[in-house]
Amino acid sequence: MKKGYTSAGIIALCASLLAACGGKAAETPPATEGNGTPAEKSKNTFTLLMADHPNWPYNKDWPVWKWIEEKTGASFQVQLPSGALNDTINLNIASGNMPDVTYFSSRLDANKFGQQGALVNILEYKDSMPNLQAWMKKYPEITQSSLAANGAMYMLPNEGFGETNRSIWMYREDVFKKHGLAAPTNYDELITVAKKLKELYPGSYPFSFRSGSNLGILGFTAAQFGTHNTFFLDEKTGKARYGPTEDSFKKMIEFFHRMHKEGLMPPDWLTVNVQQWQNMVSNNQTFLILDFIGRLDLFNIPMRQTNPSFNLAYMTPPEGVPGFKVNPYTHVLESGLAISSRSPKIKQALATYDWFYSEEAKQLLSWGKEGEVYENGNKKLRAEYLDVTDVRKKTGLATNATYMWFDYDAHLVPATQEQRDAYTQARKHDSIYRVKPQYAEDELANVSLLQAAVDKHRNEQLTRFILGERSLDQWDQYVAEANKLGLDELMKITQKAYDRLR
Repeated sequence: MKKGYTSAGIIALCASLLAACGGKAAETPPATEGNGTPAEKSKNTFTLLMADHPNWPYNKDWPVWKWIEEKTGASFQVQLPSGALNDTINLNIASGNMPDVTYFSSRLDANKFGQQGALVNILEYKDSMPNLQAWMKKYPEITQSSLAANGAMYMLPNEGFGETNRSIWMYREDVFKKHGLAAPTNYDELITVAKKLKELYPGSYPFSFRSGSNLGILGFTAAQFGTHNTFFLDEKTGKARYGPTEDSFKKMIEFFHRMHKEGLMPPDWLTVNVQQWQNMVSNNQTFLILDFIGRLDLFNIPMRQTNPSFNLAYMTPPEGVPGFKVNPYTHVLESGLAISSRSPKIKQALATYDWFYSEEAKQLLSWGKEGEVYENGNKKLRAEYLDVTDVRKKTGLATNATYMWFDYDAHLVPATQEQRDAYTQARKHDSIYRVKPQYAEDELANVSLLQAAVDKHRNEQLTRFILGERSLDQWDQYVAEANKLGLDELMKITQKAYDRLR
C-alpha cells in the first residue's frame, strides 16, 4: 500500500468522517473493561438474518451462542433465508422490514445498500467502540478495504478466517525426488520440468487446475507476473492499472499457450471439474498445482493409506517475472455483518460487536472455552471432536456471525505437521494486499454495464490466445478492442474510486 495508508491515516480518516457527519454518534454504548468485556452486561436480544452451511447447519443450542451471551449479555433470534440469501435481503430492504443484524456474503452489496441508507455507518459510533478502534490501528489496510466509496463503513470488518482461502503452489515431491528433478524456480523451468514429467508419464498432464471455465487460474498466477487479473492500484504511483492488457499479463498468457500446445496441461482445461482434477492428482496424472493450501492434507492423508510415499508438498512460488516470487493474496473474506439503520438497538448491537474485536473474544471465539474443545494448552482437540468440521458442527465456532477476529492456528491443530509448516512458509511469500476500488452509488450502473462488456471480451479473447485460435501477435489489437468497449472510460472511473482513498 502507499505510505499514506498508515494506521494513523485510517484513524484520521475515521475522525474526519465523524466531523463530516456532525461529529456526534448515537447514544454511547456501555463502556468496556480492559479485557474487552462490557462492564455492564445488559441483556439484549437481536434479530439476525444469516446463511448457514450444509456441513454445519445452524443450531440454536450451539455452545458458542451461550459463550457470547455470557460475555456480552446478547442473544440472537436467528432467521434463515427460505431461498437464496440475496433474495431475502432484497425483499427485507424493499419492505423496510429488516432484522437488527444481517449477514452479507458480499461487501459490495452491503456498501450498495448502505449508501442507500439501509445500513448503519459504523464509523459514526467508533468513539464508543474502543476495541474496534484498536483493531483498526492494528489492521489499517483491511480497514481501508472495508470502506465504501463515500468513506463509510457499513460492514463489520474481519481478519484471520480468510486464511482458509490461502492459495499456494504444490508439487509431488516424491515423484520429483524419484526422478532427480528439482522444483522450478521460474516459469521457464516450470515448462522444462513439465516436459520431462510428460516424457516419464506420457499419459499425464503435469500441470492442471480446476478453474478453467472462468479463467480463475489467471487470478492466481498473475501475482507471479507482477500484475493482476482485473483493476488494481499501483502502490508506487497511485495510478489504477488493468492487468489483462499489460505486457506482463501477455507473457503469462504465452506460458499457458505453450502448456496447452505441448500437452502439458489437460486439453479440456476449460471444462475440467473438481472430481476430474482430484482424480488426476491422485493417480499420477498431474504433479504441479496451484490451489488452496488445505489440499495438502486433503490429498496426502487418504493417499498415504495405499501409497505411503505419496507426498504433495509446498513449493516456493516460481517467478513469472523477476522479483515476484509470491503467492496470490487470496486469504481474505468479503462477507460479514451489517446493522440495520432502522434497528431500535443500534447502540446495543455495536456495543456487543465491539467486544468481538477484543483479544478475549479472539481467543474464545477461535478456541472455545478453555478445556472444553482443545486440551493440553490448545495443542490437541478433545477426544469427542473428530476434526475442525466436527468442532464447527457441534459448537458453532467459526460459523457465520460468530466471529470477527479469528486465530486460524485453532484450525491448524488437527492438521499434519506438513500443512502447518506450509502455512509458515507461505506467509513468507505473500503478494501485496490489493484494496478493491469502491464505486459510488451514482457510478455503479455505468460501471456494471462497462464491466460486463470488458469482462466478456477479456475472457473470450484470452481463451482464444491460450487455445491458439488467435495469435499473440494481435495483442495490441486485443487491447484496442477493449478500449473501444469502454475500458478507457472504466479506467477513469476506477482512478476516481482509488483517488477517494487517498
